[in-house]
Amino acid sequence: MKLDRYDLKILAILSRDGRITKSKLAEAINLSVSPCWERVRRLEKAGIIEGYGARIDTGVLVRRTPVWVQIELKQHNAESFQRFEALVHATDAVTECVAVGGGVDYLIRVETDTIDAYQRLIDAWLTSDIGIERYFTYIVTKTVKSPRAGFEIDDLTPSG
Repeated sequence: MKLDRYDLKILAILSRDGRITKSKLAEAINLSVSPCWERVRRLEKAGIIEGYGARIDTGVLVRRTPVWVQIELKQHNAESFQRFEALVHATDAVTECVAVGGGVDYLIRVETDTIDAYQRLIDAWLTSDIGIERYFTYIVTKTVKSPRAGFEIDDLTPSG
């Protein structure tokens, strides 16, 4: 699907404010309401807009301790990766996980009530048959930058 400047503007605005009214969105991109809304529906149907939701600051509700963990697995095969990734998906305390190259296999963000709760989680993983070779724990002392709401049109333009 080819996106034009109107589509990109719609995506940028909706990524920052999914609750914007049809008329305000149309006004912001300088189109009438009907063509604007047709574009939104087309972007939804194409799967570019996956859904709408609220960003919840869980720290306001419950004080959680964020920890970043580097994980290296003993074996580097599809079965080992699938087994570990299934565990990650089944663990509510894991809020983010990315597979990486360069010496470790995964970077994981874990949020627990206490450091002790984090350590009990890791201990359980180590005594299970999940295949962790080694891990490194990094306690978050301050959040300097977190994912921002929305994106700019320039974010979709290749740099270089």
